[in-house]
Amino acid sequence: MTRLQYVLLASALIATPHVQRFWAWISLCLALALHVVDEARTGFLSIYNPSVVALRKNRRWLPLPTFTFGVWLGGLIAATVLLLLLSAFVLRGARWMRPLELVFALIMLANGLGHILGTIFGRTVALIRFRRPMPGFYSSPLLILAAVYLLRKL
Repeated sequence: MTRLQYVLLASALIATPHVQRFWAWISLCLALALHVVDEARTGFLSIYNPSVVALRKNRRWLPLPTFTFGVWLGGLIAATVLLLLLSAFVLRGARWMRPLELVFALIMLANGLGHILGTIFGRTVALIRFRRPMPGFYSSPLLILAAVYLLRKL
């Protein structure tokens, strides 16, 4: 194969929609991994768990769990690894992945926006206040950008 053929093949692979979605998916998975590290390093559970307890007092139907650090971090690592493993299906253009891609992007968009709004208001619920910025804030812009990138590629 000549050099020109390699260049043409590479450009064809990059240009296909499912390959573009693959890179957007990978970007969002990596942004999520960075966000998990950010939350773990800045004490996210110290805000999350009291917020859940306060919310459950008024909304008993709300199915939000509280976590220990190990369970929370282990679950997020497992979820991130699973999402990365699913990237093979995105690369192949599996149609059943499109709804998952949409849901993943929307949840991560809401997650990033939630951290930014929490930082702006300095609280999650009325009783749970914290020093600014909210844990997980620093990686939120990247999470939002990656989510919007995936939404655009869908």
